[in-house]
Amino acid sequence: MQPATMDPAEEPPSMLWGLDPIFCAFARLYVRDILQMTESIQVPGIYFYNLHPIYKVDVLGTVVYKREREDFFCYGVDDGTGVINCLCWKNDLFKEEADPTKSGGKHSDGAQGGFNPVAELALLRQAQQSRCRLEIGELLRVRGPVKTSRQQREIMASTFYKVNDPVMAVQIAWMMEVPQLYRQCYDKPVQLQPNATGDSALSSLSKATNIIKEFLKQKSVTRFRPYDVQDLLQPLISSQPQTASADLEPVAGPSACQQLRQLLKEALQILQDEGVVYRKVKSQDEVYQVTAHDTDLLIAVKDVIREDSQREKYAEKGCHILHILSAVRQRHSLNVSKATLELVLKSLECNSDIVSTSDDHYTAF
Repeated sequence: MQPATMDPAEEPPSMLWGLDPIFCAFARLYVRDILQMTESIQVPGIYFYNLHPIYKVDVLGTVVYKREREDFFCYGVDDGTGVINCLCWKNDLFKEEADPTKSGGKHSDGAQGGFNPVAELALLRQAQQSRCRLEIGELLRVRGPVKTSRQQREIMASTFYKVNDPVMAVQIAWMMEVPQLYRQCYDKPVQLQPNATGDSALSSLSKATNIIKEFLKQKSVTRFRPYDVQDLLQPLISSQPQTASADLEPVAGPSACQQLRQLLKEALQILQDEGVVYRKVKSQDEVYQVTAHDTDLLIAVKDVIREDSQREKYAEKGCHILHILSAVRQRHSLNVSKATLELVLKSLECNSDIVSTSDDHYTAF
């Protein structure tokens, strides 16, 4: 394939890549996304998924073709979304062929039934060969950096081995974990903001958002009005330095009360965008529902999935998240956002009330 490259104006500066924790990890991406990642203009061999810098991945899939050479294995791995070439180098121990004449020499005349280092080494070599030499149809786990060779995207394996999975427990666990990683990490916007002061101080808005979150968690609040949490943010306004001009004259600006209301408004908007809170009914009386403690919303979502997953249309794959969102808006509230629904779905899945059959599809147990 011809690798795509990013627009230099969109690509984050390379000095900030280390601020993204995904950059230092083996990203568990679908093969489809690995093949479609865009390559960096600044540093060849670095790729971007949703602006997250990535250069090494972790893949689990079925071997669909193989080729063996003196120094390496070449496996085609299919994870259900695509096929990628994996170049797996043999180490020196693997390439050493076991010599039966050596194992039958002077060491075999030692203490009968005792520990034989040569025999044990031969057994280890055989075990390694059986885990590294795979046949078509067997399950392979491979980790390593992504490379583009001869216009073809492939994985240069640093670790690879055959996975024995007779009851598909490993594959099911993988299929459950990867969509969660996408939702929690890979599909979230990247934030590579340098810290000019060199410390971890948060902005007033971030502090305000965290204060409200902590209050809702500690008090197990189910719903609240803005004035219920407004006083919690007062210390953030009091601690802000006074704005002054070049002549050290006070500059006319918003009063402390206005600053407090504006800070509260922006913090509540962030909480709504994250799905932490929502307004069931939009009226002059601003009442915010706390998603994690709204049992009526959880019941409504669970009922929609349980009822609709029994229909023939959704019996095989489950209900798509957008279908669930539409049904919940009709049944519960028009103001339920997708972010709010995702938090509810995550809670129901953790409680084993529902299960994700594939990416963005859910069904009831």
